[in-house]
Amino acid sequence: MRQAIYDWQLKESKPSETFLQLVQQQNLSPFIGNLLWQRGYRKETELQRFLNPKKQELHDPYLMYDMDKAVARIQKAVINGEKILIYGDYDADGITSTTVMKETLELLGANIETFLPNRFVHGYGPNKTVYKEKIELGIQLIITVDNGVAGNEAVAYAQHAGVDVIITDHHELPSLLPEAYAIVHPRHPQGNYPFKDLAGVGVAFKLATALLEEPPAEFLDLVAIGTIADLVSMTGENRTLVALGLEMIRQSERIGLQTLFTESGLTIKEVDETMVGFSIAPRLNAIGRMSDPNPAVEMLATFDESVATSIAKKLTAINEERKLVVEKITQEALTMIDETNQIHLLAAPDWHEGVLGIVAGKIMNQTGKPTIVLTIKEDGTAKGSGRSVEALNFYEMLATMRELFTLFGGHHAAVGLTMPKTNLKALQERMNRYIVEKAIDLSKGTALIIDETLMTQDVTVDLIEELKLLAPYGTDNPVPIFLFHQVFAKNVKKIGVNQQHLKFTLIEDAHQLEAIAFGLGNQESEMLNDPIDVVGTLSINEWNGRKKPQLRVADFIVKGFQLFDWRSKSYRKQVIKEKDTLYLAFEKQSVKELNEKIQEFVVVFEDISQIQKLLKAQEYHSLLVVDSPDDLLILKEILAIGSFDRMYLLGISPDEAYLTGVGSREQYAKLFQLIHSQERIDIRYKLAAIAQHLEIPSKLLIFMIQVFFELKFVTIEDGILKKVAHPKSRPLSESERYQQRIKKIKVEEFLLLSDIPTIKKRFLGGDK
Repeated sequence: MRQAIYDWQLKESKPSETFLQLVQQQNLSPFIGNLLWQRGYRKETELQRFLNPKKQELHDPYLMYDMDKAVARIQKAVINGEKILIYGDYDADGITSTTVMKETLELLGANIETFLPNRFVHGYGPNKTVYKEKIELGIQLIITVDNGVAGNEAVAYAQHAGVDVIITDHHELPSLLPEAYAIVHPRHPQGNYPFKDLAGVGVAFKLATALLEEPPAEFLDLVAIGTIADLVSMTGENRTLVALGLEMIRQSERIGLQTLFTESGLTIKEVDETMVGFSIAPRLNAIGRMSDPNPAVEMLATFDESVATSIAKKLTAINEERKLVVEKITQEALTMIDETNQIHLLAAPDWHEGVLGIVAGKIMNQTGKPTIVLTIKEDGTAKGSGRSVEALNFYEMLATMRELFTLFGGHHAAVGLTMPKTNLKALQERMNRYIVEKAIDLSKGTALIIDETLMTQDVTVDLIEELKLLAPYGTDNPVPIFLFHQVFAKNVKKIGVNQQHLKFTLIEDAHQLEAIAFGLGNQESEMLNDPIDVVGTLSINEWNGRKKPQLRVADFIVKGFQLFDWRSKSYRKQVIKEKDTLYLAFEKQSVKELNEKIQEFVVVFEDISQIQKLLKAQEYHSLLVVDSPDDLLILKEILAIGSFDRMYLLGISPDEAYLTGVGSREQYAKLFQLIHSQERIDIRYKLAAIAQHLEIPSKLLIFMIQVFFELKFVTIEDGILKKVAHPKSRPLSESERYQQRIKKIKVEEFLLLSDIPTIKKRFLGGDK
């Protein structure tokens, strides 16, 4: 059994007849209608707004609290020639917000300067030291974009120094707001703005609209990028802004953006939210994660093609570096995991602080467990980020342990923290205890909402094209995920530089669907032989002008008992300790061929009662069979009394019985002649030479000598073999060892040479 990484949640409610009639009136297919129903769009007005986002009117910016006050103060500053500082943030939302505000004020003729903090030097949000420096250099007005509501100290300093601060932000509002001149925020408790989920760039755009007295269409490209990158709700006004913005990007004359798309290997005229989310946004985010983000604003705003090209190349190089750093830390962190812990707490020196949130998210997705990843600094502090699954409110849990932290903040799914490294052990223990005491079930992983069940025959290029009606996708309007029941994966192969991805074909009856599974390269063996339930998103794979449907796999399940073919020698040293796996060998010799770290955990079979005691003492879900039993019924009985979901066959054969056999009449004759021609034979030190002389494999020769010894044809003492003068004539078949060898050969021949479906049928079916 292969369990899902995510908690699959299938929407199963059926549209009403009235709704289906409405869908028909709108010239929509029942397929699209069902998806809209599942997403809660059930009235005609809701459908119209959702399906035609570009036609929806944008809200009046003056509905936002303090907008009139902010506009009046900025206009005054422009008229008086005051020097204005635009203080942004180091992520993609902050970069685009800063650029929107910069270009807006430049259109008004303002005297401006922009500043994005360096996360490693200044941290997030208003920095008192920076404010002080800028004020001393003549700044007379500060406008924050995508930050500010948590900057009480810095804002208070500026206001007391006679410099007004206008905050434009969208982040969670603290209980105590800064004493700013104006706070422009869609969720301000005293405001009346209809849509609460704008990104930072959305708020900046609203201020730009108020200042310019109309929505500045030329900034919508930046608004789309920042909104997509910040993962805010892709509903309501955000959906309208992104739809309009993507259209603007396709015809953009912004040199920096054109260059960035070229460097990303993308065609700007074909842009969609996926391209932005997976290629453009990461490049903008990467520079803030790894170094000084300010050049990104210069690139987006410049009219100099050479400057734009230079910075775009730099962003691409930094993003590639970021990927390598993430991969390196992720692999290192995965080796540190202790499966006995309820939550992964992973810390090491010299891990790059800027990517730890990404690493935590990757490990959480791979393992299904909440994860905190920290870098240990020279001053003895540990600093980093955590990501959590739906079942656990990370912020709520860690708030009960606040005394362990120097700094701590976040929300349900993500936290950032700094703490003395000496508190790491206590944190791990308390988190484990918290999960147990609160009886929190972490086994399900993150929720994965499945829109509908399909069959491979349903999937066509036309159907996938039709899904574009639901775009742009994002938070609260995700790309539809579909479930395919009991299909077979064929032609499974690893792809990618590090073989980290899988490509295969899904087969259902006579119908096929190409599939690709990113990051699941290590799951190849899980897909073989058994039918799978698989979920993923649909896309069109275009190559040489041909379009074919493709499933991008998110997760898959294998139901029932699984049998894994690990009979290649490459697996023997790869076996690692898993707490719910019973490692079973039938011969001591076989254990020596395993990884040394695993040898001490291998149980050497004695009898069934021994196995019964083990299974009673501990629950095992997996059985790793190192070699072959003397009788298949033994293995079948072990499977029957255990609760095993899976079995791994290593197929080690220390004496290679099935290869060397029991020996031929001619081979026994050769050995017999040698014995009778010598008074004594040193088989302790000369065995290899004897085997070479007789042209008999060493392992077979040892067996043949053992048979002769059992039949009392020879004596062996201190490694010296001597013939018996007048042995009783007995057939070889009288030897118990000989008979066992014949049985062992049959067992090994079946277990080592049969295909996996045949072996599985023997153990699970009625075959004997």
